[in-house]
Amino acid sequence: MGFLQRPVVVTADINLNVVALTAVGLLSRLWQLAYPRAVVFDEVYYGQYISFYMKRIFFLDSSGPPFGHMLLALGGYIGGFDGNFLWNRIGAEYSSNVPVWCLRLLPALAGALSVPMAYQIVWELGFSPCASMGAALLVLIENALVTQSRLMLLESVLIFFDLLAVLSYLKFFNSQKHRPFSLSWWFWLTLTGMACSCAVGVKYVGVFTYLLVLGVAAVHAWHLIGDQTLSNVCVLCHLLARAVALLVIPAATYLLFFYVHLALLCRSGPHDQIMSSAFQASLEGGLARITQGQPLEVAYGSQVTLKNAFGKPVPCWLHSHQSTYPVIYESGRGSSHQQQVTCYPFKDVNNWWIIKDPRRHQLVVNNPPRPVRHGDIVQLVHGMTTRFLNTHDVAAPLSPHSQEVSCYVDYNISMPAQNLWRLDIVNRESDAEVWKTILSEVRFVHVNTSAILKLSGAHLPDWGFRQLEVVGEKLSRGYHESTVWNVEEHRYGKSQEQKERELELHSPTESDISRNLSFMARFSELQWRMLTVRSDDSEHKYSSTPLDWVMLDTNIAYWLHPRTSAQIHLLGNIVIWASASLATMVYALLFLWYLLRRRRKVYDLPEDSWLRWVLAGALCAGGWAVNYLPFFLMEKTLFLYHYLPALTFQILLLPVVFEHISNHLCRSQLQRSLFGALVVAWFASACHVSNTLRPLTYGDRSLSPSELKALRWKDSWDILIRKY
Repeated sequence: MGFLQRPVVVTADINLNVVALTAVGLLSRLWQLAYPRAVVFDEVYYGQYISFYMKRIFFLDSSGPPFGHMLLALGGYIGGFDGNFLWNRIGAEYSSNVPVWCLRLLPALAGALSVPMAYQIVWELGFSPCASMGAALLVLIENALVTQSRLMLLESVLIFFDLLAVLSYLKFFNSQKHRPFSLSWWFWLTLTGMACSCAVGVKYVGVFTYLLVLGVAAVHAWHLIGDQTLSNVCVLCHLLARAVALLVIPAATYLLFFYVHLALLCRSGPHDQIMSSAFQASLEGGLARITQGQPLEVAYGSQVTLKNAFGKPVPCWLHSHQSTYPVIYESGRGSSHQQQVTCYPFKDVNNWWIIKDPRRHQLVVNNPPRPVRHGDIVQLVHGMTTRFLNTHDVAAPLSPHSQEVSCYVDYNISMPAQNLWRLDIVNRESDAEVWKTILSEVRFVHVNTSAILKLSGAHLPDWGFRQLEVVGEKLSRGYHESTVWNVEEHRYGKSQEQKERELELHSPTESDISRNLSFMARFSELQWRMLTVRSDDSEHKYSSTPLDWVMLDTNIAYWLHPRTSAQIHLLGNIVIWASASLATMVYALLFLWYLLRRRRKVYDLPEDSWLRWVLAGALCAGGWAVNYLPFFLMEKTLFLYHYLPALTFQILLLPVVFEHISNHLCRSQLQRSLFGALVVAWFASACHVSNTLRPLTYGDRSLSPSELKALRWKDSWDILIRKY
């Protein structure tokens, strides 16, 4: 009990540089954060998703996973937002119930904390406090980073987790040298994996930084394997720890994001139609309300609607109506003049079909019902016209290499009915699988011709009411969702008479379909839809190309005050952008020069300086490359803000190159002094440009026409070039 007689003392090392940088970072990002109290640029999109979270309504955003959206929604939850605001116009004034400050808080905090993290990254790379402070100050004053972090947008959050992943790995790597398997070693290694997962969870482009960290970790692990001072068991433990922390934990964290996302969004919403019937039925309201109480097993005599699983160009249901195909098409080809079969993108009474046993005439369900199984031969009878689904060796109207699908009309000519179809359950677990409502994905294979019922996706002409073409695919080119259908609405038919059947309403035994759809099934479908659903890639007024970004050849007008000339632009600091690009080129040239000389056994740098130089390039120049070059391959509408993660890594490289030039290329003290003075003058010019652009960064001051003209430096530069 002697310890009770002594005071408990806790000591801590506090880096005052980090504290000061955090304070000024918070000041720059949180200053008048609620201004402007209006929808600014892409807030019009992210705000909609926040409202969906507040109301727990399901939505689908193909731009990225849900973690970033949930962070923005967390700000709304903290501020007590009820989700009631119409996000329909950029510049719309926020109503009093919208907590603007809270909604913008988390992106602003992420941007503010990126400032001290820039300091710590350069410090952990082994460079001086002066270089570390320089990196942090450049991140602090860069106008585009300030603008983006003060709004309800996700780039600052993505940059935060990118930097956190790099910083955590560097701290882990440095602790590896002194205290492997210590508590701090495990903490930083685990945090690296979680930060990488968070970066991917905010936006898919976060995977580029994740792959960079994995690549650097793989190289270090390879060197570790060759370390003869470590036993085989120790090396194996190192590799397993890295595999768990950098692969298993990120995967589990990524799944957790979707688990929370799906748990929160439990109600039907405007994006339901993109998802499968099974997914829709798992949501409250919408299809779940319609399908509640449906029989689970499809039986002979069942009345069903059949939805195509492809969902492109729009979700649609197998459909027929009284109209027939034209005798002669516009191309001059002839048709069977049979009843049209199409795919219709709206719910309609003509979407109902009856599953008939070819050996019996009845169109009702027996008691007990006889379920339809995989491999059974069935006939599909159109509910409203009682004609059989048919296909034959006649070319489809818009797809001449495929067969026409129709409902058979007996014209008493030499064209017999061919209306037998074999049921193929694609996702069956056994060959005796029973056809299930919503859950079973099925194909209909024509018995006579082996053609498969398929949605071609082509829009029929006016004679087909612009509905979608359905064909019989003669040659099976493997599994494709356009050949897959599922039963969405289902009831057991009880009336043999046609008029009574049309009025029939049936309420069978209740079956909760949602319990049969696991989290992994919902996650897999949602993830696939997010990756495959194409967003609107039309040209935008402020869209740009990756080549425009490097020299800041573009900007974006985010917000204009409706009554004054105050405005917010996403416009970078040209001094920092141009210098960062130049520093990247200098680094690449110096690296190649040193590499060639080392090949000739000429070592310009001490070994520790060389390793520090290589690691800085791998993480900073590599971070720029992996976050920039892939955009040249992307077929999507691009904007200047897509470059900001790459720019941040370039900014980290800039003071590294400056310090390297000063320490290793300047031969005398006089040269170092002159170079230092040049860097100070350069930084002063960067600060001057940042302060000049401040009115466009914060938008808190009206600008006169002359001031606006002075800020349009690019136009002035272009005029000067044309003049001379």
